Amino acid sequence: MKIKYYLAFIGIATLASCSKDSDSTPEPDPIVGTSFANKLIEYSPAPGQFINTDLGNQKGANTVVGQKGLVSLGAWGGSIVLGFDHTVINQIGKEDLIIYGNPLPTFSEPGIVWVMQDTNGNGLADDTWYEIAGSEFNKPGYKRNYSVTYTRPANDADPVAWKDSDGKTGTVLTNQYHKQAYFPDMKDKDGKIITEYTIKGSVLPSSNIDMSIPTMITSKPFAWGYADNVSGGDKIDIANAVDQAGNKVDLKGIKFIKIQTGIQANMGWLGELSTEVAGVEDISLIKVLTPVTSTP
Repeated sequence: MKIKYYLAFIGIATLASCSKDSDSTPEPDPIVGTSFANKLIEYSPAPGQFINTDLGNQKGANTVVGQKGLVSLGAWGGSIVLGFDHTVINQIGKEDLIIYGNPLPTFSEPGIVWVMQDTNGNGLADDTWYEIAGSEFNKPGYKRNYSVTYTRPANDADPVAWKDSDGKTGTVLTNQYHKQAYFPDMKDKDGKIITEYTIKGSVLPSSNIDMSIPTMITSKPFAWGYADNVSGGDKIDIANAVDQAGNKVDLKGIKFIKIQTGIQANMGWLGELSTEVAGVEDISLIKVLTPVTSTP
């Protein structure tokens, strides 16, 4: 959604966007020996204006494997799971991960971060997810064990209806800038088209959003601990991981990371709030370039 913000105020050419699995776009082999997360484990977008285009399908998700690219996760709950070819060590007193997005100084689309160890050693993301407790953890408007069910509309051009675990309902609105289907093009294991699905996770408050001036909507960044939140990349400390009960856990390191759109919000002509991810790196392995000085 920030992409449209760019279009309106900076004049960048239109970008294509989002979708789920694509049989015509095979997942690339893992890129070995990199500071970047280099394995795409899963891409599960929520509905949105960039879904079912190259910014929001499997092809888009592959662009952030082992390098910087860009993928949109759609509305609340949309997520991407990436893996490292090594254990990212929890450096005591230091941040361990940096997540790149495309926020603007006054327009952030915060995503909640989850991390996982490879406890059973099988190389699969099938152990326990731990949420990184950012600055809004347990504040008013934040909620854990939240869920939203999205339903495919009768016509692709119609808004996508949703109902959450609190009984509230709403829609992911369509707009004139993106006319493709907003509901992800997904099929079940039997090849049948999915018409309804439920996403679970935590939700962040929308108190950072200011729509009082419709032509200049802002979404201020939170203090720390989220993806697509501040310019230059969001640094994440594994030491802030919490368990299902909200208690801090002592993780020696992690192998997998999940990023999930954290706010359910429609923002007028800008469309839904949707976290974008451009890549994830292990800070301890980022190479610092030392200037070369010539000798007379």
